[in-house]
Amino acid sequence: MLSDKGDAMTGTYTLYSMQASGNCYKPRLAMHELGIPFRIVEVVKGAGQTTAPEFLSLNPNAQVPLLILPDGRPLSESNAMLLHLAEGSALVPEDPYDRALCWQWLFFEQYSHEPVIAVARNWLHLTPGGRAAMAHRIEEWQTRGHKALTVMERRLEQADFLAGSGFSVADIALYAYTHVAGDADYDLGLYPAIRAWLARVAARPRHVGLEWRPAA
Repeated sequence: MLSDKGDAMTGTYTLYSMQASGNCYKPRLAMHELGIPFRIVEVVKGAGQTTAPEFLSLNPNAQVPLLILPDGRPLSESNAMLLHLAEGSALVPEDPYDRALCWQWLFFEQYSHEPVIAVARNWLHLTPGGRAAMAHRIEEWQTRGHKALTVMERRLEQADFLAGSGFSVADIALYAYTHVAGDADYDLGLYPAIRAWLARVAARPRHVGLEWRPAA
């Protein structure tokens, strides 16, 4: 599975990814935004690929996304990938306070947003039988997810983007699962500022959608 993991000869990043995953979408979107060449290795959920010894040697947490740098070094955790890929670019605010706000939104995404909205989407939209199996969790997911969306709405009522005055990795991180929140029964019609922000992100010249793949 990982025999060509180095890619050092081509100078290309390799992303081990599940196409429907918002966490895997984040580095795909960032690399396309930044014009960074990369290739995708699709990982099939439940096929045992992430628990194979070769994969575990690179990511003991047995999760995707997994990004293999051109020199062969591995990097896991989607928001760490965003920070690495965007370092020195316009996707990271120059102002120290705005940069700290960017980090703040990345932590918010992982602690308050993704564990609710992404998990709800997985069970209600992607997992066969998941809605019935997790019916007892839906009310909690709705309450906590709408709380997170309200936090975003308050910010986006005041600014076009989440951190500082421009588009940043904070927007990429939160766009990934917010734009598909409807898959988890969240009514984005309640959030006009979020909907306007989603449209701004999607209108960027180098934007690509969740289903986009680089040429083989």
